[in-house]
Amino acid sequence: MAKKSLFTSDFEIHASPKMLYPYLQTASGLSEWFAENVNISPEKIFTFEWDNEERKATMASYRLNHFVKFEYLPEGDDDTNDRSYFELRLETDDLVNSTYIKISDYSDFDDFEELQDVWESLISNLKKVVGG
Repeated sequence: MAKKSLFTSDFEIHASPKMLYPYLQTASGLSEWFAENVNISPEKIFTFEWDNEERKATMASYRLNHFVKFEYLPEGDDDTNDRSYFELRLETDDLVNSTYIKISDYSDFDDFEELQDVWESLISNLKKVVGG
């Protein structure tokens, strides 16, 4: 049984939470920067596709213009009681007029250096899309 751990990182982005939020919460927004393709079923199951591999998730919780949390559907017995998830949280610093995306990625992926590179690349994609 692979042990899961929590990876967190913050990224500054020059765009308002109100402008960024649709890119974090909608299938069309997420498909512009997060995955090659994102679909949502009538049952509200998100399907994320990367390199012809799919992962399915539900939106476990959200708060408009603040955060969204996706929980992956269990892929085995280990996942049923300890589900992998990722959360994208928007925080603002009014002093410097900046928005930060705080990433929380809970999974059995244990190479934090590689995970940092993956998220840096994803956030770079997001910055290109929003011009931030």
